[in-house]
Amino acid sequence: MLSIPSGPTSLLAAKPPADKGLTGAKRVNPNLERLFGLKGRVALVTGSSGGIGEALAKGIAEAGAKVVVNGRTADKVDAVVAEVAAAGGQAHGAVFDVTKSAEVRAGVARIEAEVGPIDILVNNAGIQRRAPLEDFAEETWGELMRANLDSVFYVGQAAAKFMIPRKRGRIINVCSVQSELGRPNIAPYTASKGAVKMLTKGMAIDWGKHGIRVNGLGPGYFKTDLNKALVEDEKFSSWLTGRTPLGRWGETEELVGAAIFLASDASSFVNGHILYVDGGITASI
Repeated sequence: MLSIPSGPTSLLAAKPPADKGLTGAKRVNPNLERLFGLKGRVALVTGSSGGIGEALAKGIAEAGAKVVVNGRTADKVDAVVAEVAAAGGQAHGAVFDVTKSAEVRAGVARIEAEVGPIDILVNNAGIQRRAPLEDFAEETWGELMRANLDSVFYVGQAAAKFMIPRKRGRIINVCSVQSELGRPNIAPYTASKGAVKMLTKGMAIDWGKHGIRVNGLGPGYFKTDLNKALVEDEKFSSWLTGRTPLGRWGETEELVGAAIFLASDASSFVNGHILYVDGGITASI
């Protein structure tokens, strides 16, 4: 695992092309910009060097925010930063391990000092481990809880300590349909995501008085590397598409609109809510 470099290159900035403005049919509706625009804000997205986190980071950057891409592998982080910049967005890289509290505190402090005040935090980092519960190794339980639950506490608390004096902030914790539903062989994952749901509500209660809104984003089944084995399993895919009212897997880009809503002023009175983007699977039996 990579620790935070002590030199000035720990945050790798990429400058976007000069803004030439929008004209004609591409002009942004001022009311939509006021509600959903993220221009001038700094957003940290953990675990954003791939998968859902990468899609969220790119979408939030497209909405105008300066995005901090986080991961443990510098090359992967740099690649996403470069892609955001190539698309005309603003991105920085922050390489630190969200399961290590000391690295988290140092990483968040460095972002605040070198990039700017964190306005938006997306706690996305997480892992999946599958095994029958009776055979689930204690070490694997600990690994999963550190990645899925402890990281939300560590990064959320570190960011909130900067947000509280400013009396503003948006925190989005990535939950799951497994915050509500169970499946065979993933009981520890279900436990971790159920805990993230309740931690989200606790954060909303404790920090709402400081002007910080905390909400959850609950993805259903999406085509990601985390779900690669399931996507390729014809029997499971057939079951899933039959179980999901929209009849298909989700695409990661379909989470972006919900994330922008929760990060923007459009959701100014939404706090402690879990927004499921799941094709209707939590509504169906």
